[in-house]
Amino acid sequence: MTDTIKSRIRAIIAEQAMLEPDQINDDATPEDLGIDSLGLVESIFALEEEFDITIPFNANEPDKSDFDISNMGTIIAAVERLVAQKAA
Repeated sequence: MTDTIKSRIRAIIAEQAMLEPDQINDDATPEDLGIDSLGLVESIFALEEEFDITIPFNANEPDKSDFDISNMGTIIAAVERLVAQKAA
């Protein structure tokens, strides 16, 4: 399941960044991918819709939220955690 979630997340972010999913690695930040703040908000909405989850409104402040959007690896881990919590 995790690889499927990871590939779906990469596809959503890649679409926003106008890249191919295989061009996105876990260390890439939204800025590295050319995603501005509006693009990041659109990506968050797309992730919420795709996985039927709610991402905290303060996700851009990792010290105040369990959802860290600083790079792809942390975004993937946070979405996986929310999906697992929803399934539990």
